[in-house]
Amino acid sequence: MMTNHGSRITQGTFSFLPDLSDEQITKQIQYCLKNGWALNVEFTDDPHPRNTYWEMWGIPMFDIKDAAAILYETNQCRKAYPSHYIRLTAFDSTRGTESVKLSFIVNRPKNEPGFRLVRQEVEGRHVRYTLQSYAADQPEGERYR
Repeated sequence: MMTNHGSRITQGTFSFLPDLSDEQITKQIQYCLKNGWALNVEFTDDPHPRNTYWEMWGIPMFDIKDAAAILYETNQCRKAYPSHYIRLTAFDSTRGTESVKLSFIVNRPKNEPGFRLVRQEVEGRHVRYTLQSYAADQPEGERYR
């Protein structure tokens, strides 16, 4: 049985687990590099499930084959954005396109307010539901303080 530790955002691999240590993150980076995947560090303060395009920290690390260098970039992003969601994404280009093979969150805000379900009645007595982040009530840059 899976348990969501503290009603946290559950996006990507390992999202139902407690936060990964730097040692565990390094092991995952090594796994990605062993498979020939390029890694990228991304961050956001709006983790809505449909927000798949997060801000990039630098450019994808296609040529870097050292896990310590990738962890260094991850930690630099953590220092710059300590209250944002930060994830590592691994891409596989063996089929001629960059396909995501692995993605996992490596940093979260201390307080994750979650989402509310918004109900909207539309034409023909239909009802539509959408998710809205409580954090999105605050302007960009002021969320998760």
